Amino acid sequence: MKNLKLLSLSILTSGMFWSNAATAQTNVFDNVIATSPNHTLLEAAIVQAGLVSALQNPSAALTVFAPDDQAFTNLATALGTNVNGLLALPNLQDILLYHVVGAVVPSSAVTNGAIVQPLSPTNTLKVTATASGSVFVNHAQVTAVDLFATNGVVHVLNNVVLPVETVADVAIDNGFTTLVAAVVQAELLPALTNPLGNFTVFAPNNDAFQDLADELGVTVPMLLGFPELTEILLYHVLGTEVPSSAVTNGAIVQPLSTLNTLKLTATTSGDVFLNQAEVIAVDITASNGVVHAIDAVVLPIETVADLAIDNGFSTLVAAVVKAELLPALSDPFSEYTVFAPTNQAFSDLATALNTDINGILALPNLADVLLYHVVDGAVLSTQLTNGPVETLSGADVIVSLASGVKINDANVILADVMADNGVAHVLDKVLLESFLGLENTNTLQFNVYPNPTTSEIHIAGSNGTVSIADMSGKVLIIKTINNETIDISTLSSGNYILSVESNGKTGKQLLIKQ
Repeated sequence: MKNLKLLSLSILTSGMFWSNAATAQTNVFDNVIATSPNHTLLEAAIVQAGLVSALQNPSAALTVFAPDDQAFTNLATALGTNVNGLLALPNLQDILLYHVVGAVVPSSAVTNGAIVQPLSPTNTLKVTATASGSVFVNHAQVTAVDLFATNGVVHVLNNVVLPVETVADVAIDNGFTTLVAAVVQAELLPALTNPLGNFTVFAPNNDAFQDLADELGVTVPMLLGFPELTEILLYHVLGTEVPSSAVTNGAIVQPLSTLNTLKLTATTSGDVFLNQAEVIAVDITASNGVVHAIDAVVLPIETVADLAIDNGFSTLVAAVVKAELLPALSDPFSEYTVFAPTNQAFSDLATALNTDINGILALPNLADVLLYHVVDGAVLSTQLTNGPVETLSGADVIVSLASGVKINDANVILADVMADNGVAHVLDKVLLESFLGLENTNTLQFNVYPNPTTSEIHIAGSNGTVSIADMSGKVLIIKTINNETIDISTLSSGNYILSVESNGKTGKQLLIKQ
């Protein structure tokens, strides 16, 4: 009997202990935050904001992202105050509620790019789960996870997150869905959600990413998997705030990507370009910077414009800026051949025109002069042939290979300087369409055939005095003709200027001897 009573007592006692263990209530405030030696400031803030009972609620289901004491100290320092100053903030309660989600979210449920609504309605939280295993809530790194209580779970943060509108929020809230997906993929949300950062973001719209994908022959999801994605995105971000009012024509600025600089063009008509991309919306302000929308993705590649900028062609660069040609020459998907005059070449032209460099930059036809130095497509020196080549101005330059390489009367002193969107050949003179008066060929009409030729030519439609000069202007053949053949077999292969004078009129044409 005694043994039976002892057995019954033992069962009852064991049951009582089991029942107490099963029904014991713990909460995220009393049993996690208040007992932590590293969360005394968070505890004080919760008390100050009157949120203790909310976190003690046994019926609640909460996830608390708990900044440690150092996080509060760091924030106070950044704001130029002390901890008491933080506790006196009028929006302290909202800040604290921004750290609490009304559901239990264990670390195993975290996904990269998740955007969740906390108890604060002011803003959302952005979660980053990196490939290396780190987790961030906005800019704050999670340093400890899964501290469970009956009414929720606590994860520890190394920064206080603030419910402010960041540049990342601007992209999220304004329909830049592809840009947001790219930022998530590149794990850049922590940087761009830093409330104490200072950024200018040039934000490509969705069409810009689609256009880039089309140019590359891939889909947008494939584009977001490119290993260069992070550098491309950082190439769109400045580490300082630049409103549209501060943009100047020709400004060259360094983005967060160190691969290349950004080139800004502010046209006289009021348009603004970043490299080849047009700015289509400006001054979307955020707490940590400003966003400007652009219609194309810019790429940190070396363009023909960069060749001039990076290699000391300061006068050519100034002329390109003044003529508002930077957007065209920095287009990564166009190909150009640029005949690039040196600074001395521009100085020589200024002297010949009895002016200075400012006078050259003030020429009303400056854009046409520059476009006369640009050929569509990349043409290497080995691909040049004797004869005319059409430029973007619509007029031809004359290539001569008889002695070195000459473009009109300019010598190529350095060939095949390669860029990602073309090639540059350096010249010792500025090219002019008025070279040897070829633009006046309509003064006297005549035909030359065959042209090109190997030994002789015939001139039809005009009689008179014919002269044939080399590209330096030296006359090599001169004779009077009357519908007769002219022997040029003694001339070397190359380009020549053929002139005909008749009845007080003169005409000129290019003659090519093969």
